[in-house]
Order: sequence, then C-alpha cells, then structure tokens
Amino acid sequence: MKIIKRNGSEENFNIEKIINAVKKANNSSEKPFLTEEQINDIADYVEYKCNKMGRAVSVEEIQDMVEDQLMAKGAFELARRYVRYRYNRSLIRKANTTDNRILSLIECNNEEVKQENSNKNPTVNSVQRDYMAGEVSRDLTRRMLLPPDIVEADKQGIIHFHDSDYFAQHMHNCDLVDLDDMLQNGTVISDTLIEKPHSFSTACNIATQIIAQVASNQYGGQSISLAHLAPFVQISREKIRRETLAEIEELGCDVSEDKVNSIIEQRLRNEVNKGVQTIQYQVVTLLTTNGQAPFVTVFMYLNEARNEQEKKDLALIIEETLKQRHKGVKNEDGVWITPAFPKLIYVLEEDNITEDSKYWYLTELAAKCTAKRMVPDYISEKVMLQNKIDKNGEGHCYTCMGCRSFLTPYVDENGNPKYYGRFNQGVVTVNLVDIGLSANRDMDKFWKIFDERMELCHRALQCRHERLTGTLSDAAPILWQYGALARLKKGETIDKLLHGGYSTISLGYAGLWECVYSLNGKKLTEKEGKELGLQIMQKLNDYCAKWKKEENIDYSIYGTPLESTTYKFAKCLQKRFGIIKGVTDKNYITNSYHVHVSEEINAFDKLKLESEFQALSPGGAISYVEVPNMQNNIPAVLQVIKFIYDNIMYAELNTKSDYCQVCGYDGEIQIIEEDGKLLWECPKCHNHDQDKMNVARRTCGYIGTQFWNQGRTQEIKERVLHL
Repeated sequence: MKIIKRNGSEENFNIEKIINAVKKANNSSEKPFLTEEQINDIADYVEYKCNKMGRAVSVEEIQDMVEDQLMAKGAFELARRYVRYRYNRSLIRKANTTDNRILSLIECNNEEVKQENSNKNPTVNSVQRDYMAGEVSRDLTRRMLLPPDIVEADKQGIIHFHDSDYFAQHMHNCDLVDLDDMLQNGTVISDTLIEKPHSFSTACNIATQIIAQVASNQYGGQSISLAHLAPFVQISREKIRRETLAEIEELGCDVSEDKVNSIIEQRLRNEVNKGVQTIQYQVVTLLTTNGQAPFVTVFMYLNEARNEQEKKDLALIIEETLKQRHKGVKNEDGVWITPAFPKLIYVLEEDNITEDSKYWYLTELAAKCTAKRMVPDYISEKVMLQNKIDKNGEGHCYTCMGCRSFLTPYVDENGNPKYYGRFNQGVVTVNLVDIGLSANRDMDKFWKIFDERMELCHRALQCRHERLTGTLSDAAPILWQYGALARLKKGETIDKLLHGGYSTISLGYAGLWECVYSLNGKKLTEKEGKELGLQIMQKLNDYCAKWKKEENIDYSIYGTPLESTTYKFAKCLQKRFGIIKGVTDKNYITNSYHVHVSEEINAFDKLKLESEFQALSPGGAISYVEVPNMQNNIPAVLQVIKFIYDNIMYAELNTKSDYCQVCGYDGEIQIIEEDGKLLWECPKCHNHDQDKMNVARRTCGYIGTQFWNQGRTQEIKERVLHL
C-alpha cells in the first residue's frame, strides 16, 4: 500500500510511523493517556481504513483518521495536542510552500505531478521547467491573487479553479486561430515578417509555426481549419502547371492536354502529401514552452469551402490527412503507433453521409481511421445548425477550441457571424456531487446550497476575467497583434475582446450522474433521474444567462473534461462524506453529463440520451461510445457515424491502440491490481514498465499517451463496451 506525502512523492505505508507519532504525543505528559495496546489498535484501524480506500492515501487523510480514533478512545487532551502539533507544523510549512514540491518533481518522485497531465513526460527538462514555474504560480495564486474562500473551496474539492499554475500570468484558456487571416494577409513570428505563402507546402509549414507560437502563449487547446489551407492548393496547381509546361517546352515534347493535366495532378498530390506530412510530424515533434506537443485540433468541414473547386481541393487535403493518420507515426523502435495530436474533427454533412453522396469515400476513410487510431471525432452539421443559432436566427457549424470547448454564436458590428479569432477566458468547475451529498436528499436544501455555490463560482470566474482585464497586446503579439486572435495596436489592451460575446468564460460542471443519484437514488438513464438532471443543467444555464445580462460577458456552460481532477474530487468527497454506494465508492467521478462508465447501455441509446444534455452544455461537451477493436467491422462504425449525424452534435468512438516494446505485442495493454495499486501490464510478456510500452486512451475528449493517476486509471479499467 502506498501513501502520498505532502510534497507529492509516493512511499510505502509504514504503520510504525503512526505508532511512533502517537506514542510521542502520549508520552509528552506526566501521565500517558493511552496504553500501548490502545495505540496499536488505533494504528491497526487506520491501516485497515487505508486498505479499504483502494488507492494511495495522503498524509493529511491518515492524520485525520488518527485524530478521529483519539477522540473515539476518549483521549480528548491527547487529540488536542496532536491537532496543535499539526497546526504548528503547517505554519512552518507555509513559510515556503513550494521548495519541497519543486525538489520532488526535479527528482521525478512527485506522483501527483507525474500523473497530472497524460500528455506530459515529467522526466523531460522542458516539462520540469514548466512544472517548476507552475508551482511558483500556484503558490502566488493561493497566497496573493485569489480570495481565501475560493482557495479553500478549491482545496476542499467544492470547486476546481482550473490552471492555477498559469494564473499568475495574464494568459487565457483556448482559442480558434484565424489561420485564414494570417496566411492571406501575412503575420509576424519572432519579429520576422511572414508574407502570404506561394505554395501549399509552405502554407502548411507556416501553419505549424503559428500553432507552436500560439501554444506557447496560452495554456489550453487551439483549433485550425483545413479550409484555410485549401486556397493554396490552387496556388500550387498553377505554379506546378507553369513549371511543367516550361519543362515540356524545354524538352521539345509533344504532350496531350490530358497527359499534361495528369502530370500536374500527380505532382499536386505529392505537394499535398508533403504539406500534410509537415503538419502531422511537426505537431507531434514540436515542444512548446509548456513542455508538450501543441494541443491542436484540425477541423475538416467541406462546406467551409468558398467554391466547388476549393471544395474538391479541400477534399484532397482531408483524404491525405486521414490516410496519414490511419498509418500513424513510428515510435523509437520503428513501430507504427497512435499519436495523441493533432486531434481531428470530421464534419458529417449531406455531401458525405450517404453511400450515394459525392464525398462518401471520405466518410468511409474516416471510419477506418477511427477504428484504428481513435480519430477523427464527428460533428453533425445537421444538429449543430439547430443548436448554434445566432441573434439573426441563423445556425452555424464550426469547430471547438481543442477537445470540446465551444464558442457561443456571435455576430460582429457589421452583422456578420464570426468564430475564428475568438477565445475562451478560462474555466471554474463546480463539483455537483458535493452539493448533492451536502443536501442529504432535501431538495429545498439542495437548491439553497446550489445558489450559494453558483455565487462562489461566479466570483471565481470574475477573478479570471479581472486577471485578463488590462492585458496589453504586447504580452502575446502573435495572438493580439499579428492575427491569431486580433490585430490590435502595440500598447493597446485586449479589454474590448473580453466583453460583448467576442470571447467566452466557462462555468464547468462535473458529476451530474452521481449528484442525481445522491438526491433521489435514480440514474440519468431512468425517467426521474433524467428529469432532475435536465433541471439541474437548465439551472446552470439560467445562472450564466443572468450573469451575461448583468455584465455583458459571455458566460457559458462547459462539460468539464476532468483528468487529474476526477481523482481529486473523489478523494475530497470520500473525506467529507465517507464511502457511499453508487456515489463515492469509486476513486473518480463521472465527467460532465456522461452516463457512468460502468452502466450497461448500448451505443445508440447512450448517444440519444446524452444528446439532450449536450444541447444544454453550449460552452462545450462531447459524448463517446466505448467500442472493441472495430477494424474488421467498418460497417458497424459507419452505422454509428450515421446515427451521430441524425441525433447528436458532437461525439467520438473510443477504441484501444497499444504496443509493448518488450515483446512486440500490439493488442490491448491491460490494467491489473497489485498491492492495492493499479498497474498497466502486457498480457503477453507481463511487462509493467510504462517506459517500455505505448498506450493510447481517450481520456476526456482527447487522446492521452503518458498514463494517468489512480482515479482515472480505475475509470478506464471499469469502462464497459457499448457495442
């Protein structure tokens, strides 16, 4: 059994430490309060409780258990001494809250940091440097930048104040990069003017540089559209035609027009291949200043093309993108594996959703790619046009920012819809399960606490907004001055972009499933549970609408993609309320509105049910179905895709894509339990070394490849198949 020390490092549980600590306190008085047998009983009970937790327990939790047992034994004075000792030690630690954590992460024995982000390798210097800066930022945020009650609420798992490791700087969450403006009108990167490219491959190369620069100036996801690269296919076509005709003339050959066109199109395909490969490999191999590959989503939407020729060219780019992703990338052993990024989104529309539609072949290719590499994910144009309606009454289809964060519909001062060049200011998530359990099945009490928590979240979100207010465009020129988000003047603030709907700010929520179950004992899959769940979702939206009206800031409901926080929330709930069957008996809570991972439900019923909740999560959400290896059953994948088109705005299929570097096994790496800890194991050679295996799992909207904490690992282990 393991414990987590205060600096985040992990070590084996040692019962003697508990016995010795209690003995020291007990023997510090003239007359001992407890016998040696009683002290041993306390230590044995704490060990038993820790084993029952089924996860690594923190030092603070162990000390709480000791205090409870001292009180239960009637040793009140001893308990007071023990509490006083803990308080004095905490004052000493507060003198400098970061040194030990920084030292532990440098030495690679900080378990919390190692499992904080499933796409960051904490042994790499650049990642460690980012984490070191993050620890300092967190310390400043907690001690100086946030009100104490918000800090305490975050610590208690009542809310989660996202990305506090970046809050000290004037940075925002995620964005939709206006790649079209930057490529067509030029941009500046590292004080160098980048003019409009003269070929498709050059445009792709510039796009990857923009992606890296953007990623280094914000902390969330970003998205680009392949439609913004499509015009450069025609530029390359014309360039290749000129070069080909010049070659023919120089050789003095008599070549038919058909043959000339054939040569040009073949060379053009090679150009497209080279450009797409640049994006794939650059994104995978780039390291940004936060120590990871850029968290970028590539959007594939045929109807974004401005004319038929551009649509054909866009289809060519999409085809090449899907083929290359289906192939994968090579690991250090030269084996083709699944990369985490870029994330791909494919839009389902009339031109590609039926067997007789013009671009059905792309959908078939997308299905094959999904079955092997877990991407692309799918947006239904049909449903999105119904869900995303602007003030002119027009529906719009556009990409999320990263994995799931969606902008709200927006019309500029000229009456034109605008999405690219917009961004999200940040997220604060409410733990709905805590509200449910705090109410103790009293609905009046639930709504009273709900109102209080909404006010708490509102003040926390205002802190995020105020932190960005007054930010100069000079803080991130690529974003604010050179077109990624705006073209402001030097020295100008970004304030006008923080109001009026140009940007959004997100009220996240987590654990709707457990919240509802805690209140009425019903699941979201049952009538009464679904009705209450939808009522809670509507209340969240009502609050956002109220705040927006009062402040002219676009608050929006966001289905939080909990990664490490799912474990944090679960531990806090267990500490506050104990183990409650169906609510706190797991080391994770359910993401957003999702049906619980262990619930038996088929793919179509799940997507249909969740579509109602997704419509009430306008700031972002994604649904998924868990599937087995589907590479030999593409018709079934296509059936799910067609169902997505008719029923839900945004969804994905989760499959597995693993490789053992020790024995070459390329099936599913399994999760086993050993000494109370979940481990990844190759079923063929029983390799446990995570450094010698490649595992890719959908974590929360995106693919993770660097493993996860115990809570998330348990969630992955307990997922049932929906097909």
